[in-house]
Amino acid sequence: MKISREWLQTFFTAPLPDVHELSHALTFHAFEIESVENDVLDVKVTPNRGHDCLCYRGIAKEVSAILNIPYVENKHSIDKSVLEKKTETVSVEIREPSLCNRYIAGHIKGVKVGPSPDWLVKHLERMGQQSINNVVDATNFVMFNVGQPLHAFDAGKLASSSELLASRKYKIEIRKARKGEKMITLDKKEQELSETMLVIADGNADKPVGIAGVKGGMASGIDDSTTDIIIESANFDGVSVRRTAQALKLRTDASVRFEQVISPEMARFGMWATVDLITQLAGGEIVGFVDEYPNKQERTSVSVSLAHANRLLGTSLSSGDVEDVFSRLNFHFEKKGEVFTVTAPVERIDILIPEDLIEEVGRIVGYDKVEARELSPLSRKTAENGFLRHVEQIREELLSQGYSEVYSSVFSDTGERAVSNKVGGEKPFLRSNLADGLQDALKRNILNKDLLGLSEVKLFEIGSVWKKDKEEIHVATASEKSGASEKTLDEYGSGQAEDTFPASGAERYVPFSRYPYIVRDVALWVPKSTLPADVLDIIRHHSGELLVRSELFDTFEKGEKVSYAFRLVFQSFDKTLTDDDANHRMESVYGALKTKGYEIR
Repeated sequence: MKISREWLQTFFTAPLPDVHELSHALTFHAFEIESVENDVLDVKVTPNRGHDCLCYRGIAKEVSAILNIPYVENKHSIDKSVLEKKTETVSVEIREPSLCNRYIAGHIKGVKVGPSPDWLVKHLERMGQQSINNVVDATNFVMFNVGQPLHAFDAGKLASSSELLASRKYKIEIRKARKGEKMITLDKKEQELSETMLVIADGNADKPVGIAGVKGGMASGIDDSTTDIIIESANFDGVSVRRTAQALKLRTDASVRFEQVISPEMARFGMWATVDLITQLAGGEIVGFVDEYPNKQERTSVSVSLAHANRLLGTSLSSGDVEDVFSRLNFHFEKKGEVFTVTAPVERIDILIPEDLIEEVGRIVGYDKVEARELSPLSRKTAENGFLRHVEQIREELLSQGYSEVYSSVFSDTGERAVSNKVGGEKPFLRSNLADGLQDALKRNILNKDLLGLSEVKLFEIGSVWKKDKEEIHVATASEKSGASEKTLDEYGSGQAEDTFPASGAERYVPFSRYPYIVRDVALWVPKSTLPADVLDIIRHHSGELLVRSELFDTFEKGEKVSYAFRLVFQSFDKTLTDDDANHRMESVYGALKTKGYEIR
């Protein structure tokens, strides 16, 4: 998530350090920083903290705890205890409570839609968002600011149970889409919905006006003519939202946040922040709220002892050190002796077990403060896994004989056991042997023999195959000269002790190019006293940087002369070479060899 230092500063009265110090602090105590550009940090929020840190408020609380700088709740994020003003102008029915933990509808009338102020436009641009209007921008700002996705419906475009202005009643339904139901989303694309998808429906018109947690519909979108709005602040099931977004190929900022499973308590928090901001920017009067909350979040407490924390971290922290961390994180706690019972803020739904608290202590104190210690010796000899030892012996034996290991697909065109949940339609069976896949790999690798510098390609695989009623581990080998052979693991056996195998000849890793290579051969007569290595030095020097392999592959003598034949392999990391590229370099090689008096054959 992109974090602007200027926006982040709104949560602090004291000046924040520069972006590089902020980057260092977050990197070593919370999250990796992907990049720093001007005053914007690209923070890589880890999946276990997406529920509270995909927003400025969450990052501000982290910075406050790490740097021990007082944190002030933003004026648009005041956590009011209840939504006091109720309304009967809107009703909410949650038909799928397992997929919607909470739904708050806020009714505001008399707004004036128009451009957003410069400060808001600037903040949203920093997030890669284009300003739309003051109402929509307010919902987006609050989502980025406190982490709760919101949506605004034009109430005038919803059906009502009465046409009389003073007695209009709107009905919001949260239900599954019906088969064949369609909706045009705000990006002006028609989406065909399936029965597994959760939608927000206009209950009076019985038609969807939003895809729950993903995107709103054009039919109820905010425009310059809008005067009355209904704000949605809800909590949807993360798995359901993710599946819907993937199925529709419509991943949004809102869906990303719901996928992380947000606390339903944040719905109230986000509603107040949005109402405050909209009435500030667009005016209007708050009619009231409807709050349906079928699955209330339970507050849980977690206990941890100082001894457990120090034992797990390898530290000698004092009770005061741990108290300081919990205070900086705004964790409420009670202390009895050296046992802490902690109640984390409602948004910190990741605090479930003692080790979660210990992790918080470790990262805020700083893992760099943990003294390095040698591990104590094992009290007993570890048990040996006979199966893995057998497999490793076979692997080492085949490697010592010049074979290379490959991993082929477990799916096949034919087989004895069909796959129920097929990944693709082409290979609907589990493989019943290794030989077929190994032969395919052999054919492909033979084509690269010159590039690899091999006289013969030899491959092996150790893996599972599926017979009609059982799964077996097989070992298969394949080479150009001997074809393919396959045995079960037990049939193969291994007669050598593992420490008798010769060491691998590999010295270093060399990256490979994705582009095809070109092979050229050069043969020449030279005096019998000429060494092949001397000729190769000349060839390599004049072949240029595209020469990736060169070797002698044939020699014979005639009289006082000897004929050497060399194979040259050219390849680029940037492009596909043409014949002209190779010919140009070969002309340079021929010229250098002729200058030495050698006769090109």
